[in-house]
Amino acid sequence: MQTFFTSPGTLLCNRYLLAFSSAAPSATEIRKYYEGGRGLQAPGRETALGIGIATSERMLGICRGRRKFLAASLTLLCIPAVTWLYLFAGSFEDGKPVSLSPLESQAHSPRYTASSQRERESLEVRVREVEEENRALRRQLSLAQGRAPAPRRGNHSKTYSMEEGTGDSENLRAGIVAGNSSECGQQPVVEKCETIHVAIVCAGYNASRDVVTLVKSVLFHRRNPLHFHLIADSIAEQILATLFRTWMVPAVRVDFYNADELKSEVSWIPNKHYSGIYGLMKLVLTKTLPANLERVIVLDTDITFATDIAELWAVFHKFKGQQVLGLVENQSDWYLGNLWKNHRPWPALGRGYNTGVILLLLDKLRKMKWEQMWRLTAERELMGMLSTSLADQDIFNAVIKQNPFLVYQLPCFWNVQLSDHTRSEQCYRDVSDLKVIHWNSPKKLRVKNKHVEFFRNLYLTFLEYDGNLLRRELFGCPSEADVNSENLQKQLSELDEDDLCYEFRRERFTVHRTHLYFLHYEYEPASDSTDVTLVAQLSMDRLQMLEAICKHWEGPISLALYLSDAEAQQFLRYAQGSEVLMGRHNVAYHIVYKEGQFYPVNLLRNVAMKHAGTPYMFLSDIDFLPMYGLYEYLRKSVIQLDLANTKKAMIVPAFETLRYRLSFPKSKAELLSMLDMGTLFTFRYHVWTKGHAPTNFAKWRTATTPYRVEWEADFEPYVVVRRDCPEYDRRFVGFGWNKVAHIMELDAQEYEFIVLPNAYMIHMPHAPSFDITKFRSNKQYRICLKTLKEEFQQDMSRRYGFAALKYLTAENNS
Repeated sequence: MQTFFTSPGTLLCNRYLLAFSSAAPSATEIRKYYEGGRGLQAPGRETALGIGIATSERMLGICRGRRKFLAASLTLLCIPAVTWLYLFAGSFEDGKPVSLSPLESQAHSPRYTASSQRERESLEVRVREVEEENRALRRQLSLAQGRAPAPRRGNHSKTYSMEEGTGDSENLRAGIVAGNSSECGQQPVVEKCETIHVAIVCAGYNASRDVVTLVKSVLFHRRNPLHFHLIADSIAEQILATLFRTWMVPAVRVDFYNADELKSEVSWIPNKHYSGIYGLMKLVLTKTLPANLERVIVLDTDITFATDIAELWAVFHKFKGQQVLGLVENQSDWYLGNLWKNHRPWPALGRGYNTGVILLLLDKLRKMKWEQMWRLTAERELMGMLSTSLADQDIFNAVIKQNPFLVYQLPCFWNVQLSDHTRSEQCYRDVSDLKVIHWNSPKKLRVKNKHVEFFRNLYLTFLEYDGNLLRRELFGCPSEADVNSENLQKQLSELDEDDLCYEFRRERFTVHRTHLYFLHYEYEPASDSTDVTLVAQLSMDRLQMLEAICKHWEGPISLALYLSDAEAQQFLRYAQGSEVLMGRHNVAYHIVYKEGQFYPVNLLRNVAMKHAGTPYMFLSDIDFLPMYGLYEYLRKSVIQLDLANTKKAMIVPAFETLRYRLSFPKSKAELLSMLDMGTLFTFRYHVWTKGHAPTNFAKWRTATTPYRVEWEADFEPYVVVRRDCPEYDRRFVGFGWNKVAHIMELDAQEYEFIVLPNAYMIHMPHAPSFDITKFRSNKQYRICLKTLKEEFQQDMSRRYGFAALKYLTAENNS
């Protein structure tokens, strides 16, 4: 039996409480009182306070008239105060707290009498009974208020709250008190390894860049496997398929759906929105996505997540009845029709809903015949509206206007809309309230908002965040077998980590994240099949050469840039601020993101070569300026030398200047004059003569027709070849032998080397690269390079047999 030890003051208080508790109403009476609508506050947790309130409310119920009401009100305030005063006073004896622990009470009970012990036991039983009644009452009260109808809201008097969300009045009620955190304790839990499905419509070059930032923000916070469903045109699919394949993020799957095949489904709808026909494709997701996919989160490309997407996925569990669409209310007055005179928006429920973030219950939508529902609505409304202004959003809202039961209203922090005339500031009180930021203004980052600087910095954080850091394993979650990842691990496991050249060998197998066509690219090769693409690679320190090359070469260019995520954004700003670069749509910029300690020069060349869209390629370097008119001259030479049907490599002789300011020669005669005056030199004549000596510059001075030269050791000219030529060998990184090995392989494949008599290119001066500095200062670097050369030559012998022995002989004699 448990006992309590108390002081005489506490005993008096307990007797007082016992007397009142015997007259207190039962739980049933109190329940009826509350369900009758007389109160909004459940009884308090503390027993004495609950008994006092119940007693005073019974007294209040029998009062009549104003004076009795006043007396009852005073009783309501005084009884709890008196009760707590007794409790507080009785909890101390001689200025010290009295323990109510049963174990301690047995050790301090010499004055404890049999009579008082029975009273304490009786009080204890009564206290427990009242506490149980209070708990039962709170449960019943919660259920009763959850069933109560939500208050009606007028279209024009709607107030935005972080906590609003239809179908979940309990969370709404708690949110009024606790703010955004109110949902945390009641949020349904997503299983640890449950896959979250996300659908995104993406088309074109710019939208592909936006998708990357969105995906970064999702990956940064996520703790679950992700399955992206990308409805993309051919351009976006090429870009994003390469990006995700080279990104190699664990527990992420990506499927593509051809957006061009869906155009016929929505092309009949006139649309004035800047998103064009692709802005209507969310309407056909029930038909496009797999039939066994039950639910999906649909996102616009201009979304940034500030929390784990699993929190949004968990909201599906709150859908009730026929709710199949989860949407946030529109945060502007667009659908109220009062933004300007004669503004006539599509019909909507109140302010309408924004479709930048949508929760779709696909299985239920299919059963409801969603396709037929939205088509009939669109056809009816287009008879009067003639076109949509906000693409799919107008049609979604027209359907909801007719069928309001379809929508579950998400709390507005799931889509904080930074558009013109936005009311989004009412959606958050603190940074922690933010969940999803939606840049849904055509102005994007330039939109006006009270806190736009904070939002912009948050967006830029993900924009410049190192995507390689997002290759995190989800421990405890089995992931699908990735053939590329398994092959990579197998290749790396075969390397000897104790090898002094391990880092060189490892770089050959490193998979670099690659973003193709970083800027808009638009070019159709010439119909005569003679077109030539200039191919080069560069890093941030050679960016200043781009404008000059574009002025010298009017044909298509394919460039691979080795940049970090932050540098890629610097390049974007540089390019967008350049009239020369923005005026050229035939320059393809492919970003290869930095990883590892070496500059992967030959990987970069291979990337640029692979995405040259013409039959022929001019394999150059970024610090060379081609002569004016070289593009047209090479196209004529392609025909003259019949490159289409022969294995030929046309050599463009290389020269250099030590002057940063150069009056570029406009003809061969002018170049020869500058050569004689010492303004120009043959390339690397003073440090690496062997590299270009076989070009035979003496013969070139007087040549008027193309002439053939033989391969020699260490020969590394700049050549024009067919697009099907062999790739560069990736084992060579940084400085040394990267071009030499390629020319050697061309010779092994029996290419003829033909020098063009009226072509030239000039190397412009620049500071030494970091890699050449390492080559000159690091002995181990040079040892490893020599080892790689020997291994390459051995590989050549195995691939090309007896004919390749000359390379070993030539190397020994050089």
